[in-house]
Amino acid sequence: MLQANAWPEDGSFDLSLRPRRLGEFIGQEKLKSKLQIYIQAAQQRSEALDHVLLYGPPGLGKTTLAHIIASEMGSTIHVTSGPAIERAGDLVGILTNLEPGSVLFIDEIHRLNRLVEEVLYPAMEDRKVDLMIGKGPAARSIRLDLPHFTVVGATTRKGLLTGPLRDRFGIDEHFAYYEPEALTEIVSRSAGILGYAIDPTGAGEIARRSRGTPRIANRLLRRVRDFAQIDGATVITASAADRALATLEVDAVGLDRIDRLLLRLMIERFGGGPVGLDTLAAITGEDVGTIEDVVEPYLMQLGFLQRTPRGRVVGRMAYGHLGIAPPPTAESAGGLFDLSSDTPSDPGAS
Repeated sequence: MLQANAWPEDGSFDLSLRPRRLGEFIGQEKLKSKLQIYIQAAQQRSEALDHVLLYGPPGLGKTTLAHIIASEMGSTIHVTSGPAIERAGDLVGILTNLEPGSVLFIDEIHRLNRLVEEVLYPAMEDRKVDLMIGKGPAARSIRLDLPHFTVVGATTRKGLLTGPLRDRFGIDEHFAYYEPEALTEIVSRSAGILGYAIDPTGAGEIARRSRGTPRIANRLLRRVRDFAQIDGATVITASAADRALATLEVDAVGLDRIDRLLLRLMIERFGGGPVGLDTLAAITGEDVGTIEDVVEPYLMQLGFLQRTPRGRVVGRMAYGHLGIAPPPTAESAGGLFDLSSDTPSDPGAS
């Protein structure tokens, strides 16, 4: 259990940079405005906030917002994750130790065991939990009452949630990628917390290469700070950030070595696609989940990659970014390969 206002003084970097109140949270303006109304309404009624589902790509602030919800509600927060709750008894133990009005944050909630979900349903809906006493013929079930509490679930794969679980969340909010202006503000704020000066151009350069993700922006800021410190620079400028990020192999639009490797291999070995997900994992040496959840979303947002029923296809803009001439068929397909062509598809397409 973690007190909502108990933030470490000199703890981990990520925790120290996380905002503690909703007013300090930068970006996601529509989500924030709605959540502010929900919180104020619940406080006026002296009730616990309705259950909240936060979904979107990793690194956008779902965990941070869960802590902020507890802080704004003046509640304690209990933190766990879907894979950590292996048995129904584990969840019963957590639920029976909740305080009135507390927040139960379940990260990666889509990975909950189905038997565990069955325990969570009545807890969320009726504030009841069934506890088995004894074994064999003498076993009996006792239904316990739970205090009012709020489940905050976070997931990167909303589609993997079962319908009954998804329907029990009264508040369902999506995290979008951040605009460069918001990321610039985040980088400037983080640099101030770290005690290192950064000018607007330096912050903007880091923000521009952060893939729309605050977690990546803060990670790149740490590394740029290291380079600036060794170079004896007292202020992180655009040129200082550019030199550091070039060494880190992060290009002008935020692609890293793995992104460029994936695109080049698709072009050089498979003529740009279609290529199956398993094949991409094999040729890049990356996990399927990493490619699907981390690499692909940003490439698709840029128009560099597209998912099709036959596999992944490289977009025309990716050719221009890599300095490779696109094949003739890409011109007639609006930037993508003509899937009606005679080019054989990858047998591992998925």
